[in-house]
Amino acid sequence: MSDIYAARGYGSRALGFGAKPGLVVVDFQRGFTEAAFPMGGAPMVDAAVDATVPLIRAARAAGLPVVACVNGYDSPRAAPHWKAAPVFDLLGGTPSVELDPRIAAAGPDVVLMKSAPSIFFATPAASILTRERVDTVIVTGCITSGCVRASVIDAFSLGFRVMVPRDCVGDHDPVAHEQNLTDVERRYADVIEASDALAAIEAWRVSNTRG
Repeated sequence: MSDIYAARGYGSRALGFGAKPGLVVVDFQRGFTEAAFPMGGAPMVDAAVDATVPLIRAARAAGLPVVACVNGYDSPRAAPHWKAAPVFDLLGGTPSVELDPRIAAAGPDVVLMKSAPSIFFATPAASILTRERVDTVIVTGCITSGCVRASVIDAFSLGFRVMVPRDCVGDHDPVAHEQNLTDVERRYADVIEASDALAAIEAWRVSNTRG
């Protein structure tokens, strides 16, 4: 079956890693990872959390920045016009806005509370990464078709090279997950494996270790 996008030049080149990677972790919070909450409990999201923990640890060990976020609000009035009712229950200070314990234990450098889909919208995430001279952003988190996609597009728009380890992002629906990964790979990002991200982090660590 022909790919009409490829025929028109989409996905015609890989981006590759640049000089320095940084890691962002989008919305791996209890409200999206635990089945006790309305939007939590998706097996793909749970697996993505487990796959992301080694990346956080490797980035920390290499001295690379790790910026995580949770989606939350001071009150329902502070939320945008979401069409997903449970989002309005993501209130700061409640369990649903706490990092998943596995992510918290891995120790991100910075944890931000965002009020829009993208980790970069109205947060200091981009300035933190730019200050660290990061040119390549590894995007992990959930939900692939929502906040992950928005974060990928904003990272691209801000001029970063964007890498998405497919096993480190998750969705409620495997079909939506695959469709969105396919689409961002056509346009904005390289879709890779967690092992590729780990290898790039290790290569940076080795090249920047002073004996």
